[in-house]
Amino acid sequence: MTSSPHLPERPYLGFGLGLRPTHYETILTEAPAVDWFEIISENYLIPGGRPLHYLDRIRERYPMVMHGVSLSIGTQDPLDREYLKQLRTLADRVEPAWISDHLCWTGAHGLNAHDLLPLPYTEEALKHVAARVVEVQDFLGRRILLENVSSYVSYPESEMSEWEFLREITARADCLILLDINNIYVSSVNHEFNPHAYLNAIPPDRVWQFHLAGHRNHGDYIIDTHDEPVIDPVWELYEVAVRRFGRVSTMIERDDNIPPLAELLAELDRARRIAATSQRQTAVTAA
Repeated sequence: MTSSPHLPERPYLGFGLGLRPTHYETILTEAPAVDWFEIISENYLIPGGRPLHYLDRIRERYPMVMHGVSLSIGTQDPLDREYLKQLRTLADRVEPAWISDHLCWTGAHGLNAHDLLPLPYTEEALKHVAARVVEVQDFLGRRILLENVSSYVSYPESEMSEWEFLREITARADCLILLDINNIYVSSVNHEFNPHAYLNAIPPDRVWQFHLAGHRNHGDYIIDTHDEPVIDPVWELYEVAVRRFGRVSTMIERDDNIPPLAELLAELDRARRIAATSQRQTAVTAA
């Protein structure tokens, strides 16, 4: 896939949730007011069984996107071609609006750390990651979205900020962005930077999706856990993001301590209200 200065028009899916097994039956029986679902790709890279049974039934009713945790785009290890083949097969089945993964590394020398580890923000890392993203996109036959991860350590070797690194990766690889608002907030607290500076540095036309999630505050640091409701400062940052980036497909992640679907739908309604208010204010200002 060659780089192009002209991006396709950004699809808008509305407001979605992460598809979790505990909600399968509720979704099928109640048809909740969710515009779309995001699936964790690795949960469905299997030849059959209960997950695929439910995936197919829910996909008949709702649009979906695929979100991976195993690409490890930043590692020095070779790209896992077998994993990419499975990903492409799943995409043929699901027909997702897009495929995303994380701007990170998850292991080295064949060992998996089972964590989303940040990269050093250097020119060397830029060249390495951008080349791998191009290779992945060529293999899949589509642009991918890269998500900013939350981080708890930094590297003395870094030559630029995280947002400069992310912006440059997307330009060099001609890929897109899944902007995680909670991760920006978490990292801004942990590393003491201004989250608004992060948002202002990201090119709007590259942002195709927002994530919202909860976290755990340990006083001196914050851990991105996806097991709590979204907190007010993250909602406030989301409002700023909507004013800057416009109508971007938004979803709420919940991976542990998962509540009844009705509680997540209430959070999703809050996202809808914030986005609608922010867009009206932007329209009035522009007029």
